[in-house]
Amino acid sequence: MNEQNLIETYKSGEVVFNGKIIRLEHWQVELPNGKLALREVACHPGAAAVVALDEEQNVILVHQYRAPVHRLTLEIPAGKLDSADEDPFECAKRELSEETGYLAENWTKLTVLETTPGFCNERIHLYLASGLKLGETHPDEDEFVATTRMPLSEAFKKVMDGTFRDGKTALGIMMAHAHVAASAHINE
Repeated sequence: MNEQNLIETYKSGEVVFNGKIIRLEHWQVELPNGKLALREVACHPGAAAVVALDEEQNVILVHQYRAPVHRLTLEIPAGKLDSADEDPFECAKRELSEETGYLAENWTKLTVLETTPGFCNERIHLYLASGLKLGETHPDEDEFVATTRMPLSEAFKKVMDGTFRDGKTALGIMMAHAHVAASAHINE
Protein backbone atom coordinates (compact mmCIF):
# COMPACT_ATOMS: atom_id res chain seq x y z
CA MET A 1 0.00 0.00 0.00
CA ASN A 2 1.24 3.44 -0.90
CA GLU A 3 0.42 5.65 2.09
CA GLN A 4 0.81 8.78 -0.07
CA ASN A 5 -2.52 7.76 -1.63
CA LEU A 6 -4.19 8.47 1.73
CA ILE A 7 -2.83 11.95 2.49
CA GLU A 8 -5.15 14.97 2.50
CA THR A 9 -3.67 18.39 1.74
CA TYR A 10 -4.77 21.46 3.71
CA LYS A 11 -5.89 24.23 1.35
CA SER A 12 -7.55 26.89 3.53
CA GLY A 13 -9.32 27.43 6.80
CA GLU A 14 -11.50 29.84 8.72
CA VAL A 15 -12.33 30.24 12.39
CA VAL A 16 -16.05 29.71 13.02
CA PHE A 17 -15.93 29.80 16.83
CA ASN A 18 -13.25 31.02 19.23
CA GLY A 19 -13.94 29.77 22.76
CA LYS A 20 -12.13 29.66 26.08
CA ILE A 21 -10.90 26.07 25.63
CA ILE A 22 -11.26 25.30 21.93
CA ARG A 23 -11.32 27.08 18.61
CA LEU A 24 -13.51 25.53 15.92
CA GLU A 25 -12.24 25.86 12.37
CA HIS A 26 -13.58 24.81 8.97
CA TRP A 27 -10.79 23.49 6.78
CA GLN A 28 -10.88 22.87 3.05
CA VAL A 29 -8.69 19.88 2.22
CA GLU A 30 -7.80 18.29 -1.07
CA LEU A 31 -8.48 14.55 -1.02
CA PRO A 32 -6.12 12.03 -2.64
CA ASN A 33 -8.49 11.89 -5.65
CA GLY A 34 -8.19 15.66 -6.18
CA LYS A 35 -11.65 16.59 -4.88
CA LEU A 36 -12.16 19.13 -2.08
CA ALA A 37 -13.78 18.30 1.25
CA LEU A 38 -14.74 20.18 4.43
CA ARG A 39 -13.20 19.21 7.77
CA GLU A 40 -14.51 20.61 11.05
CA VAL A 41 -11.54 20.78 13.40
CA ALA A 42 -11.59 21.55 17.11
CA CYS A 43 -8.24 23.21 17.83
CA HIS A 44 -6.95 22.75 21.39
CA PRO A 45 -3.65 24.00 22.90
CA GLY A 46 -2.89 20.56 24.38
CA ALA A 47 -2.73 19.22 27.91
CA ALA A 48 -0.68 17.21 30.37
CA ALA A 49 -1.77 14.45 32.74
CA VAL A 50 0.01 12.64 35.57
CA VAL A 51 -0.13 9.13 36.98
CA ALA A 52 1.20 9.91 40.46
CA LEU A 53 2.28 6.88 42.51
CA ASP A 54 3.03 6.95 46.22
CA GLU A 55 5.51 4.63 47.97
CA GLU A 56 2.83 1.94 48.44
CA GLN A 57 2.03 1.93 44.69
CA ASN A 58 -1.25 3.80 45.16
CA VAL A 59 -2.28 6.06 42.31
CA ILE A 60 -3.53 9.52 43.26
CA LEU A 61 -6.88 10.19 41.57
CA VAL A 62 -9.14 13.21 41.35
CA HIS A 63 -12.94 13.18 41.70
CA GLN A 64 -14.63 15.93 39.74
CA TYR A 65 -17.92 16.65 38.04
CA ARG A 66 -17.74 16.69 34.24
CA ALA A 67 -20.68 18.64 32.83
CA PRO A 68 -20.40 17.33 29.23
CA VAL A 69 -21.03 13.74 30.42
CA HIS A 70 -23.29 14.72 33.37
CA ARG A 71 -21.45 12.71 36.01
CA LEU A 72 -18.70 12.58 38.58
CA THR A 73 -15.52 11.07 37.22
CA LEU A 74 -12.41 9.62 38.80
CA GLU A 75 -9.36 10.70 36.79
CA ILE A 76 -5.64 11.21 36.96
CA PRO A 77 -4.69 14.87 37.57
CA ALA A 78 -4.59 16.82 34.32
CA GLY A 79 -5.04 20.20 32.76
CA LYS A 80 -4.64 22.16 29.57
CA LEU A 81 -1.52 23.98 28.56
CA ASP A 82 -1.70 27.71 29.19
CA SER A 83 -0.61 28.20 25.57
CA ALA A 84 0.36 25.98 22.65
CA ASP A 85 4.04 26.72 23.31
CA GLU A 86 4.03 25.91 27.04
CA ASP A 87 6.32 23.04 28.03
CA PRO A 88 4.00 20.07 28.75
CA PHE A 89 6.29 18.92 31.59
CA GLU A 90 5.85 22.27 33.36
CA CYS A 91 2.10 21.94 32.88
CA ALA A 92 2.18 18.41 34.37
CA LYS A 93 4.04 19.61 37.46
CA ARG A 94 1.64 22.54 37.87
CA GLU A 95 -1.49 20.41 37.50
CA LEU A 96 -0.27 17.75 39.95
CA SER A 97 0.41 20.46 42.53
CA GLU A 98 -2.80 22.43 41.89
CA GLU A 99 -5.19 19.47 41.96
CA THR A 100 -3.56 17.20 44.55
CA GLY A 101 -1.03 19.26 46.46
CA TYR A 102 1.72 16.77 45.59
CA LEU A 103 5.18 17.51 44.27
CA ALA A 104 7.22 14.68 42.73
CA GLU A 105 10.94 13.95 42.68
CA ASN A 106 10.89 11.42 39.83
CA TRP A 107 9.27 11.90 36.44
CA THR A 108 8.99 9.65 33.39
CA LYS A 109 7.33 10.65 30.12
CA LEU A 110 4.95 7.83 29.17
CA THR A 111 3.51 8.95 25.83
CA VAL A 112 1.48 11.55 23.97
CA LEU A 113 -2.19 10.73 23.48
CA GLU A 114 -4.10 12.12 20.51
CA THR A 115 -7.53 12.10 22.09
CA THR A 116 -9.92 12.26 19.12
CA PRO A 117 -7.96 12.74 15.89
CA GLY A 118 -11.09 12.47 13.75
CA PHE A 119 -12.06 16.04 14.61
CA CYS A 120 -9.70 17.45 17.25
CA ASN A 121 -5.97 18.18 17.40
CA GLU A 122 -5.71 17.86 21.22
CA ARG A 123 -2.61 16.06 22.43
CA ILE A 124 -2.26 15.04 26.08
CA HIS A 125 1.27 14.43 27.35
CA LEU A 126 1.18 11.61 29.91
CA TYR A 127 3.71 11.38 32.72
CA LEU A 128 4.47 8.98 35.57
CA ALA A 129 5.46 10.70 38.82
CA SER A 130 6.85 9.18 42.02
CA GLY A 131 8.79 10.27 45.07
CA LEU A 132 5.76 12.27 46.15
CA LYS A 133 5.79 14.95 48.82
CA LEU A 134 2.51 16.47 49.98
CA GLY A 135 2.04 20.21 49.91
CA GLU A 136 -1.18 22.20 49.57
CA THR A 137 -3.74 22.10 46.80
CA HIS A 138 -4.54 25.28 44.93
CA PRO A 139 -7.09 24.45 42.22
CA ASP A 140 -8.35 27.02 39.73
CA GLU A 141 -11.26 29.09 41.10
CA ASP A 142 -13.78 27.28 38.86
CA GLU A 143 -12.37 23.83 39.69
CA PHE A 144 -13.82 21.70 42.49
CA VAL A 145 -11.94 18.46 43.06
CA ALA A 146 -11.33 15.88 45.77
CA THR A 147 -8.40 13.49 45.78
CA THR A 148 -8.32 9.82 46.64
CA ARG A 149 -5.78 6.99 46.56
CA MET A 150 -6.25 3.61 44.97
CA PRO A 151 -3.82 0.71 44.57
CA LEU A 152 -2.43 0.75 41.04
CA SER A 153 -3.45 -2.91 40.62
CA GLU A 154 -7.06 -2.03 41.49
CA ALA A 155 -7.03 0.98 39.16
CA PHE A 156 -5.73 -1.28 36.38
CA LYS A 157 -8.64 -3.69 36.98
CA LYS A 158 -11.06 -0.77 36.78
CA VAL A 159 -9.60 0.17 33.41
CA MET A 160 -9.95 -3.37 32.15
CA ASP A 161 -13.56 -3.80 33.38
CA GLY A 162 -14.63 -0.48 31.85
CA THR A 163 -15.14 1.44 35.09
CA PHE A 164 -12.60 4.10 34.04
CA ARG A 165 -13.92 5.49 30.76
CA ASP A 166 -11.73 8.58 30.55
CA GLY A 167 -9.13 7.92 27.85
CA LYS A 168 -6.15 9.69 29.43
CA THR A 169 -6.79 7.98 32.75
CA ALA A 170 -7.18 4.54 31.19
CA LEU A 171 -4.06 4.81 29.03
CA GLY A 172 -2.00 6.40 31.80
CA ILE A 173 -2.91 3.69 34.30
CA MET A 174 -2.26 0.91 31.77
CA MET A 175 1.15 2.34 30.89
CA ALA A 176 2.08 2.97 34.53
CA HIS A 177 1.04 -0.60 35.41
CA ALA A 178 3.25 -1.96 32.61
CA HIS A 179 6.13 0.33 33.65
CA VAL A 180 5.95 -0.82 37.29
CA ALA A 181 5.69 -4.49 36.26
CA ALA A 182 8.71 -4.16 33.95
CA SER A 183 10.72 -2.42 36.69
CA ALA A 184 9.83 -5.17 39.18
CA HIS A 185 10.90 -7.83 36.66
CA ILE A 186 14.24 -6.08 36.05
CA ASN A 187 14.89 -5.84 39.82
CA GLU A 188 14.28 -9.58 40.44
